[in-house]
Amino acid sequence: MKKEKKTHALLFLLMLHFTSARQSDYAPYFYDNGPSSTNGNMALFSISEDTPVGTQIYVLNGTDPEEDPVRYGLAFEKGSTEYFRVDPKSGNVTLIQELDREKQDEISVHVSITDGRNKVVETVRVFVTDTNDEPPEFLNLPFIIDIPEDTAPGSSIYRVQAVDKDMGSGGSVSYYLQTSPFTKFTIDGHSGILRVKPGETLDFETTPTHFVTVVAKDGGGKYKGKHQVLTSTATVTINVIDSQDMPPYFVGTPYFGYIYEVSVPGSEIYTVYAKDGDQGNPNPIHYSIINGSDGVFDINSTSGCITLTTFPSLLKNELYEIKVKASEIGPNNELQDYDVTTVTVRVVDLNNHPPTFYGENGPQNKFEVTMYEHPPAGEILRGFKITVNDSDQGANAKFKLRLVGPSRVLRVVPQTVLNEAQVTIIVEDTSGIDYEKGPTLSFKLLAVEIDTPERFSATADIVINLLDTNDNIPKFTSEYYIARVPENSPGGSSVSSVTANDPDSGSWGEVKYTIYGSGSDLFSINASSGLITTQPWTSLDAEVRSKYNFYVKAEDSEGKYSLAEVFVTVTDMNDHAPEFDEVLVEKTMIIGTPVKIEAVDEDAESPNNVIEYSIMTADPDNAFDINADTGEIKLKPYIKSMEIVQNITKQKDCKWSVVVEARDRGSPSFSTTAVVNIDITEATPLKGPMAAFLMKSRDNPLKALGMVTFIISVLVGGTVLISTAMYMRNSKSNRIMPARRIIKRRPRDQQPWTFKIPVIKFTNPGEKFLITNPESSLQQETGSPRLKPPPPIAPCLPPPPPSNVRPNERLQEG
Repeated sequence: MKKEKKTHALLFLLMLHFTSARQSDYAPYFYDNGPSSTNGNMALFSISEDTPVGTQIYVLNGTDPEEDPVRYGLAFEKGSTEYFRVDPKSGNVTLIQELDREKQDEISVHVSITDGRNKVVETVRVFVTDTNDEPPEFLNLPFIIDIPEDTAPGSSIYRVQAVDKDMGSGGSVSYYLQTSPFTKFTIDGHSGILRVKPGETLDFETTPTHFVTVVAKDGGGKYKGKHQVLTSTATVTINVIDSQDMPPYFVGTPYFGYIYEVSVPGSEIYTVYAKDGDQGNPNPIHYSIINGSDGVFDINSTSGCITLTTFPSLLKNELYEIKVKASEIGPNNELQDYDVTTVTVRVVDLNNHPPTFYGENGPQNKFEVTMYEHPPAGEILRGFKITVNDSDQGANAKFKLRLVGPSRVLRVVPQTVLNEAQVTIIVEDTSGIDYEKGPTLSFKLLAVEIDTPERFSATADIVINLLDTNDNIPKFTSEYYIARVPENSPGGSSVSSVTANDPDSGSWGEVKYTIYGSGSDLFSINASSGLITTQPWTSLDAEVRSKYNFYVKAEDSEGKYSLAEVFVTVTDMNDHAPEFDEVLVEKTMIIGTPVKIEAVDEDAESPNNVIEYSIMTADPDNAFDINADTGEIKLKPYIKSMEIVQNITKQKDCKWSVVVEARDRGSPSFSTTAVVNIDITEATPLKGPMAAFLMKSRDNPLKALGMVTFIISVLVGGTVLISTAMYMRNSKSNRIMPARRIIKRRPRDQQPWTFKIPVIKFTNPGEKFLITNPESSLQQETGSPRLKPPPPIAPCLPPPPPSNVRPNERLQEG
């Protein structure tokens, strides 16, 4: 009972504790560390506008009185840009949107802190501080100014203005002009007032428009940790308005006028033209004659046209120099600035006669001559009788002669004429005067005045009719001709056709063909057509001769000729069948070694003489193979010994027969057959190393042949060396030495000389090249000293030189 009471009391105390705890729960709160701190509640916090996105800028910091864990929050007004984000646990605030103070310099943020039961929300303001990130901006663009050209130096002409949205020094603006060595303007750095540079003047006639580049610069400031100065540029277009400050001037001077014999009073002599030097605002011009007219000239004051006031026959001078004045007309019709020029007027003969060509019978515009082609260069064409004349006087009678036609064939003399001249035509290029190029040559002879404004001219036709000469040789269309003709062609068969051309006319152009040279006796050529044929009796055989070459000659009526070579190939026809040497052939075959049968085809070319071999029949059947190209016959691979052979046939002599066909590859194809009796035998075994070598080399006969050749070469080489040594020794012993020769009398009882041929011994292989000396053997046998042979006889003198050798050559030889 007492235990139950203690339990109820304990439960009551616990309930009382929890009730009192709930009644004392407090809300969390932020720390307020001031605007200069980077942690707290973010109140009055300042951030630079160039802070990079992603930077941690602040730490929300607070606590809960009961020391419960807290979480942080951050929110913005609906519809506004969210610039920050907070980590709920750590309170780290990160920049998530780029800042721009010029667009928004203050941001309202709702920061919150909660312990899970209580939440505290505060509204704070975050200030965005300025950096120098905005360049100056010009106002009232574009800048176009009109100023008069007489604006005084130092005068203000315009004010440019630019603003900078930055604050502090970054928002201040100063001005300057881009450097130019020819600028005539300056600008005030603070106000932006543009002025004409002192000491400079404007000139519309030189430069009607100026382009000035103005630079606006801010005061500089920090941006992203570095000092930065920003600038902007603008172009000011300055149009200079023309002022009346330039006198007039004449255009196209000097001036020359002419009076002709047909002029009448009122005739226009010349028109002068002047312009106001102030082109932007020109004044009208007034013309007048101030001197030199002698009362015979007048001028239109508005147009500047000078006219004649009398007849040319009444003029006293041949040359007049007239002073003409051009004056500007001012606003009140007063004459202002002026210019003076001189007009030179000459009285001249009227150019009223063009050049004219004359023949023997008067004026003529066509001249014709007939001549042979290819006259020598430099020859004068005397068939032309041409005179040219101009009836005017002085410069009006001066003209040039020119020949128009095929270039550099003819030339004309003289080339420049005053009044009258005899015309000479000279050959310059004789190759251009060629009948074959054309029987007629045509030229134009021109006479054109040189120093007259009218440039009168005359034209005459020059026609040359050419007569032909035999100046060409016949020429073949090719230097050589290649022909093919089948053998056994009948006589008179066509071989080829040659062609030669002679461009000469008449009988000179007729070509006659002939044929000559080795090999030409079997062929003939048509003298007119050039057709080459075989002789009627010719029989061509490719097996006898398949190649012919000869020359053909093309000759004109005067014996001028050219040659061409003809190459004729006689093509082979399949007119021979293959032939064996014997119809019945006896062969002995060693097992494992083939036997060869050969046929010959006398045709000259492939494939007519190419033979293929085949086995028609064989006894026994299926025992042999044959190489279709070489004709080698061999046993079937399974027949390797005489036991197999004897099993196949019951005959003791083992003689088998084969019928072989030889067929050529021509068209049509020919063939022949031969019977081959083959005696089958087996090779006898050989003994010794040479036999072993030959047995090993039986499948490679070239190797065995090479070995035998090598052995023979060694034997021959050794023999040559020994023979050479003996010859050298004998030559040395037989030399004539008069100073040391001793002559002795031969004893009476001396035995006569005997000569024995040296004996070559082959008993010992090592001594097969030793030569025995019979004298030495005799000396050894008798024991007596060897008798010396008689002294050698001196050689005879050479025969005298032939009689046809020249004396000087004999002296040289001596």
